[in-house]
Amino acid sequence: MREVFVGVDLGGTNIKLGCFDGELNLISKTSIPSRVELGPVSIIERTGQNIEKMLSESGLSIKDICAFGIGSPGVMDIEAGVVIAAGNMQFENVALRQMLSDYLGKPGVLENDANVTCWGEHVLGAGKGVDEMILITLGTGIGGGIIKNGKLMHGSSNNDVEVGHIIIYPDGRMCNCGQRGCVEAYASANATASRAKEAVKSGAISSLKKVFEKTGDITCKDVYNHVAKGDNLAKEISEGTAKALALLCINLLHVVGPKRIVFYGGMNKAGPLLLDPVKKFFNEHIWRLKKEEVELCFATLGDDAGIIGTAALAIQALKNGKIKA
Repeated sequence: MREVFVGVDLGGTNIKLGCFDGELNLISKTSIPSRVELGPVSIIERTGQNIEKMLSESGLSIKDICAFGIGSPGVMDIEAGVVIAAGNMQFENVALRQMLSDYLGKPGVLENDANVTCWGEHVLGAGKGVDEMILITLGTGIGGGIIKNGKLMHGSSNNDVEVGHIIIYPDGRMCNCGQRGCVEAYASANATASRAKEAVKSGAISSLKKVFEKTGDITCKDVYNHVAKGDNLAKEISEGTAKALALLCINLLHVVGPKRIVFYGGMNKAGPLLLDPVKKFFNEHIWRLKKEEVELCFATLGDDAGIIGTAALAIQALKNGKIKA
């Protein structure tokens, strides 16, 4: 029988599924709409059905599965396998791990979505070969995961670390979390777009004004497109984003001491327009007591990071005896 490990990456829009062998070689993958409005039972049923379909198309079946991993947004009790709350998934006290285990008849592990992405990049991506790394997710918000001594770090309540809610500007912009001055309030895709819209509405001269007049909105992508065109306001906004991320990296460096800090998410599409200013501000603001050798870089696995991370965690849990096939 071939050893098969399944990785599930739940998102508010799509559910990504992948099956791998014991060496993390991809056998097959697929993606389905989340349809969160149908509720968690439907999500698990359709996940299980599509795992069966994916395996069947590769000449495999559920009985070939050794274990699965599932990553989900939200606050969770990892040991119990329960998502306590995940607003974008409409989950409240949902025993995801047990529900999928009951469907497949196989053991599994549950982990936060940012952590599984971090673990995926650690085992096969930009953090491979590095025992100390930090992954920062850049999207509508800012999240992340931390690897220390080759292990995922969790908080005292077994949850993920909230890197996006580190305060970098006391009494600064209001964050959706209720705090002021969080890095997420300055450097997420939404915050970058919001700061640009606020400036245009206030009368700032910018080519972004035409975008706003035409669409009624300005996106993060618009900001970086206009940075590339030489617009001064867009550059100012993007540098505000870069400085906020640089300060976050410095604070995390002094606490964790990573060898590599990896950026993941849709904002990476800005390429050097994002990363180069982050490095510039990092070098300007970091201490001079010693030269830091930390590398700031982009993730390399793209959308597959989550399914790789969940499958890898399942393999690890089985090998360490935390679950039994």
